[in-house]
Amino acid sequence: MSEQTEERHRTAVVQPESPPPPWSDVSLTVVVPTYNEADNLPTLVDALFALPLPNLRVLVVDDESPDGTGTLAEELAICHNDGPRPRMAVLHRGRKSGLGRAYVAGMTQALGEGTEFVAQMDADFSHCPDYLPRMLGVLLSTGAGVVVGSRYVEGGKLDRQWSWSRRILSRWANFYARTILSMRVRDITAGFKIWRSEVLRAINLKSIDSDGYVFQIEMNYLCKILGYTIVEVPIDFMDRRRGRSKMSMAVKIEAALQPFQLLWRHSRLRRSRASER
Repeated sequence: MSEQTEERHRTAVVQPESPPPPWSDVSLTVVVPTYNEADNLPTLVDALFALPLPNLRVLVVDDESPDGTGTLAEELAICHNDGPRPRMAVLHRGRKSGLGRAYVAGMTQALGEGTEFVAQMDADFSHCPDYLPRMLGVLLSTGAGVVVGSRYVEGGKLDRQWSWSRRILSRWANFYARTILSMRVRDITAGFKIWRSEVLRAINLKSIDSDGYVFQIEMNYLCKILGYTIVEVPIDFMDRRRGRSKMSMAVKIEAALQPFQLLWRHSRLRRSRASER
């Protein structure tokens, strides 16, 4: 059976469901990178801690935001850490060095603290926190390695305010990367996910140096090479509530060029895994 055919059987579209006990009691760390998100962060943190997940923990990774997001995050952590177990932490990085680096730093810290599952999401409410319990339920019930909140499977939606040109560019970018990498994931650039800790350890986060959309693509690609199941669930993707997008044209151009480099960069791992089958 070819690698592409195998993946076709490992990738599925699953409708969301809520995790019943004892699944709802598993430890989940939500990694939230921030840069100038002071307007959004308090509301996001309140929404996360309102979820029916008693062992949810929030890890904010701030890149020295000029608007004081890091300081605000520390104040929020003090407010939410008044119980027997810390529920929120802040990781300060000395400079702005990209979304991919922020996720790697946050995921690495979460793994070091022994969490069972790691979620990644934006701070701007383009990813609705209410999806997390249902995404976790799907991850646990299917045995998948990662669940992706997807805009491009049946039931998924894009913000109505997106222009047609932006919609076309986004869909083309997904199709382009999926075709080059021979992947079945419909939303390969999605940034709303929940990972099993063992999958992140197997990926070897220290080896990841991509950023922006490419970080999302590379993580999915490595998940595929290593043979883990990728499951997509439909979400409504909303444009950010406040502030401006951090996704520059340079990052978008990088996303268009990098899939070929990913093929080359991970060719040895791909051949090694293929020989084991």
